[in-house]
Parts: sequence; C-alpha cells; structure tokens
Amino acid sequence: MAKKWGLVAALVLLVALFFFSGAAQFLDLSSLKALRGEFAQWQLAHPGLFLAAFFLCYVAVTALSLPGAVILTLGAGAFFGLSQGFLVASFASTLGACCAFLCARFIARDWVAQRFSSSLKKIDQGIAREGALYLFSLRLVPLFPFFLINLVMGLTNMPLRRFYWVSQLGMVPGTLVYVNAGRSLSEIDGLSGILSPGLIASFVMLGIFPLLAKRIVEALKRRRVYKGWSRPQRFDRNLLVIGGGAAGLVSAYIGATVRAKVTLVEAGAMGGDCLNTGCVPSKALIKAASVVHQYRRAERYGLQVGGSVDLPRVMERVRRAIADIEPHDSVERYTGLGVDVVQGYARLVDPWTVEIRRQNGELQRLTAASVVIASGAEPVVPPLPGLETAPFVTSETLWQRLESYAKAPERVVVLGGGPIGCELSQALQRLGSAVVQVEMAPRLLLREDAEVSAFAEHCLRREGVEVLTNTPALRCEFNDAEHCLVVDDSVAGERTIPFDLLVCAVGRRPRLRGFGLEELGVPAHSALETNQYLQTRFPHIYAAGDVAGPYQFTHVAAHQAWYASVNALFGRFKRFAVDYRVIPAVTYLDPEIARVGLNEAEAGEQGIAYDVTRYDIADLDRALCDDRAEGFVKILTSPGRDRILGVTIVGANAGELLAEYVLAMKHGLGLGKVLATIHSYPTYSEANKYAAGEWRKARQPERLLGWLQRYFSWRLK
Repeated sequence: MAKKWGLVAALVLLVALFFFSGAAQFLDLSSLKALRGEFAQWQLAHPGLFLAAFFLCYVAVTALSLPGAVILTLGAGAFFGLSQGFLVASFASTLGACCAFLCARFIARDWVAQRFSSSLKKIDQGIAREGALYLFSLRLVPLFPFFLINLVMGLTNMPLRRFYWVSQLGMVPGTLVYVNAGRSLSEIDGLSGILSPGLIASFVMLGIFPLLAKRIVEALKRRRVYKGWSRPQRFDRNLLVIGGGAAGLVSAYIGATVRAKVTLVEAGAMGGDCLNTGCVPSKALIKAASVVHQYRRAERYGLQVGGSVDLPRVMERVRRAIADIEPHDSVERYTGLGVDVVQGYARLVDPWTVEIRRQNGELQRLTAASVVIASGAEPVVPPLPGLETAPFVTSETLWQRLESYAKAPERVVVLGGGPIGCELSQALQRLGSAVVQVEMAPRLLLREDAEVSAFAEHCLRREGVEVLTNTPALRCEFNDAEHCLVVDDSVAGERTIPFDLLVCAVGRRPRLRGFGLEELGVPAHSALETNQYLQTRFPHIYAAGDVAGPYQFTHVAAHQAWYASVNALFGRFKRFAVDYRVIPAVTYLDPEIARVGLNEAEAGEQGIAYDVTRYDIADLDRALCDDRAEGFVKILTSPGRDRILGVTIVGANAGELLAEYVLAMKHGLGLGKVLATIHSYPTYSEANKYAAGEWRKARQPERLLGWLQRYFSWRLK
C-alpha cells in the first residue's frame, strides 16, 4: 500500500510540475511553430541527443496522460520526416501507453476488484474472449481519448504483451496522418484542419471494420459448420422444442406468446421430472414427514396427540399434489396457447429436420428454423458390483416403489450426501424407516461452507439418521437371506449394512442420447456444449435446462429457456448472453438451507475479498415463539461497503427469506436498503433486517458516538 501511495504522490507531483512550470505552453500548435527554428538548430547540433530527448518527452507525456501528444506527433513529422517520425511517434506513444496502463493496474486494479468484483469478473471474461478486437477498434477511431483507453484497459486482466502489440497496430493510421501533416507544419492553422469530417468518417469506418470482420468470420464459421447439409427452402415451424419439462414448457410458452409457430415434443408425461418425479412429489413427501415430526414433538407445545404413519395415504396425497399442479403443464393448456404438442420421441436427422415417432408408432417429420433441446437429466446409477440384483431405486423410481409398500421400508440405505440424498434421508427417517446415509466425500453438501455441512449432519443425526461420511461403497451382497451394502469404513475397515431398500442419490446427468446429436457431431461431455447465448455447434440449435448445465434447478431451467427461445426467435436482430450472476438454491432439509451468490469457500477459491456479517436466528422472536430458534443468516459483503456478494440462510423458512436478498442482489440494493425497509413483527423475515443491523452495528462511527455521549452528559448539567 505504501508503494502505491508513493507512486500516486510521484505522479501527482510530476503533473503539477508540468503545469506550474509553464511546460504546458510549449505543447500547443502556435508554440511548436514559433520554436521550430530553435529546435531545428539544436537537432542539427546534437541529432542523437535531440532524438532521445524528443522520444523521452513523448513517452512521459503519454504515460502521464498529459495534453500534447498530438502536438508531439506533428513535431515528429516536422523534425524527422515521415519514415523516421512515424517510427519515433509510434514506439514512443505505445511505450507511454503501456506505462499508463501499468500505473492504472498497479494503483487501482485491486481496489476496483474489491468493490466491483462481479462486474469486473464479467468484463474480464469479455476481455479474455474479445478484448484484442475491441481495443483495436477503439485505437482506430480518434474520437475516443487514447489516454482514457490506456487507463481503463489497465483495470482489466488484459495481458501487457497483447495490449502493446494491439495498441501499436491500432494507432498506425492516426499516427501516419498526424506525422504526415507535421511535415507541412507551417501550413497548419489548427488541428481541425488535419481531421476533416471526411477523414474522421474514414477512421470511424476503420474502427467499424474489425467488428464487421468479426461478423464475416462468424458467417464463414457458420458456413463451415453447415457444409454438407442442405438447408430447406422453407420451414414447417419457427421453433421446435424437444422436451416438456420446465425449460421446454417456458420455451414453447414464449414462442406461442409472440405468435410464432411452435411444436413441443415430449416422450413422457408433460411437466418433466420436476412435476412427476422430482420437485413436486419430493416436497409433498417432505411436508408429510414434517407433519409427522411435529406430531412427535407435540408435547413441547403442551399438546397430546397420537397417530401413526399410513404410507398408502401419504402416497395418495403425493399423487394428489401432482394432479393439482398438472393442469399448469398439461397438453390442453399448451394447445390452448397455440402450441402444437406432440407426444412422442424426437430425433434430429439433419440440423433442421426432426423425425418424431409418435406413441402410436406413426412417424412424422418437421423442419424448423430453430430448435431448442430441453431433454433434461436423469439419475446416475453408480457402477456398484451386485447393484443390479439388489432392491434399489433412484430419485426417479422411488415413488413407484413407495406406492407398493403398506408402511415405510424398515431399513433404508441412501447413497449420496447431496441435497437429494439429505432430503430423502430425513423424510424417510421421519416416516418410520431406519436410515443409514453413506457419502464417500469428507462431508455432506460439499458445495456449502463446512459449518453448513456440519449443521445438516447434526440435524440428521439428532433425528436418528446414521450418517457415514468419508465412506466409499464397495459392493452389494446377498447374505443370510438379506441384501447388504459393503462399505469401506475409515475406522473399522469393511462394514456390512443390511437394507430393505437402497436409494441411489449420487447425482444426475443430462439426457444426451437418442436425439441424433451424436450423428450431427454436436459436442457433449458432462452437458451439451453451448456458448453464452446457449447456442450449440449449430447456431440455430439451442439448449436449455439440465441438459445444458451448469445448474440443475427448475428455476434456472426456466431462466435459460427465456434466453434460448428469445435468441432462437429474434437472434438475427439481437442476442442476449445468459446471466448467471444471481442464482438462488434451496436444500429442503428441516431446517432449510438456502443460498444465493458466493459463500466463504467460493470467495476464497476465487480470491475475492469479503466481510462477513452473521445473525443468529436463536435470537429471533418469531422463531422463539414457534420453537424453531436455530440457524443463522450469514452475509458476505464487499469490504467496507454494504454491497451483497452472497447470502447463506440456515433455518425455518430459509427458502422464503432468501427472496429478499435475491431481489437486492439482482437490482444492486445494499444492506442499508434492507435495514431501512419495514418488516412485519413478529415474522421470520425480520431476521433479514436484524442481519443488516448487525452489519451497521459493526461499522458505527465510534468517534462521533463518543462526542455525542459527551454532548448529552453536558446537557444533564
């Protein structure tokens, strides 16, 4: 820090010296013309010294962002001629620009990174991708102040070498114009005569040319991608969507809203995994388990309640929840919106043609100007020896299996310590199963901070779930008429765990096969490869939802669907890069775990500085009334500011409490705004206000408060 302030002081001193010494008067056109004879005599007497002094003066003026670089460029032409003058001005201006670039980086880059980390990260990504092109375009247009370009680029992550050579090339046309004009210095009456409107227009066209060239390159790439394929003369549909889950439904809805001709193809039940085997049934089951848990704790509220779990009736309620929501995603609703809904299997036979095998066996072919692939994801079945002969289910097939039970299975093993594994472990334990949860990683919920993982494990253990972390599963066996899972216990070695039902919740992978993507050569590894506009290898084929990654959430699928469908329908006019800056996530344990933005682990990995503010929900009045006084709100903010970088909430209704912070982060509202907002009493939402109050309390002006204390003491006299 001392070095930075020392450099700032030196730069300020040099700039002040330049103006107060009167040196500025020598860097205007009239002075240059008046003193040309004297400078020429010095040059004639000491040519090498004059060249070195002129070069260093040019570097200093450019490095300090002083006015006069244009005059010096004219002088280069006047004193050295076109060839030598151009070389002197070109290298001196570029070297000076690099000095200004490095000063800005050294002095202000860290400060800007701390205060505007997320914005700067996005800018850095753009600079890494296309920074050279945009810098080159800016250098070609003299309307942009070159000194400002030097300083702004220094705040980005552009490498110095790239900045140097792009600047050297980009300033060639302007330097040549001014150096050539300087050869006839006596005939120049003003700088406006050098840059005529026509010449400025020419420079602007030069600046636009790289951007046009980029478009031309993109067109050539598209042509190469589509080489060998015959584009139809006309299309049957504006948009064809493969998959009727969250991403597919939103894509089709948007297309129908703008009156495009849309076909939606779904092989299974409308609504996808979320409605039929994921979010909806799991939350209905979790609610039933929560009610059971409250019954068992009734004495804490002074109540005496009896009852047992009727699993068939629980599953009946789960089915009813699905049925109640089903009309929102139904064929009838989307047909009514104007979408052509086809139930069948879709396969791309060429980039524009989709072959659909309907459920009755009939084949249909449709051509589409744009395609959105929203095929979702499926549970991962681990390659565990003996698993194929064991009674196992995934998060997708669990529901059908539970339908067959008269009561909850007695012994359940849950493989996996992610959100799905934790949620199902707690719910099944509450419904009457004895659950053992097995996770090979060192802790549960590996993406959360360690204290959050520890809290989740504590909650599961106190309800009777046996949690085994750092414990790889080895194989399934059938011993003594019962199925067993053999694990590698870090303490006892191999351990055998008998079970009646094994739930595999080790993750989900995108559905990529069977859609013709392999034959078309569309790259896909852990997910379909897309650019920032959600385009695949073929620019008119988009992907959205779990199949595209990087987040497997229903709300993110809907979020991506907007970008995919809008870009597909209107991309020739304007494309939108998908925005992942504010993504909320909730793990529906009891109490819930909710997060948006960065946690401490992620901030540390990314080298982002932060302050931590924490509020303990054990102090919240409403939580005390409800006997739910556990958990916390943890907020990460930019150092010394109330700008929110991320929030983690652990506690009752955490998913609902998080919405206030999602809104604040999305619209740039700080903790000061949260603190100034009235929250109803007594509610859980007050935790957000109190957390903001903790932030303010830690930054209260102690010196001012001391003076106020003296003032009020004096008033008592």
